[in-house]
Amino acid sequence: MKNVKLIAGLIIAAMGLLWMGQGAGYINWPQSSFMLQQTQWIYYGGATFIAGLALVLLALKRR
Repeated sequence: MKNVKLIAGLIIAAMGLLWMGQGAGYINWPQSSFMLQQTQWIYYGGATFIAGLALVLLALKRR
């Protein structure tokens, strides 16, 4: 279960970084994404990244 939390946390954190990059306009993939250069996705991505990071830290603490 610890490994599942760790992997899930890493995926969630990476997804948050992707959302932040798309919202800021640094990552323009996919070209038809509604998230490109939309400021609110920077905040949503930041919150998602923090949640993923918390899950990773929780998984590492329990080892």
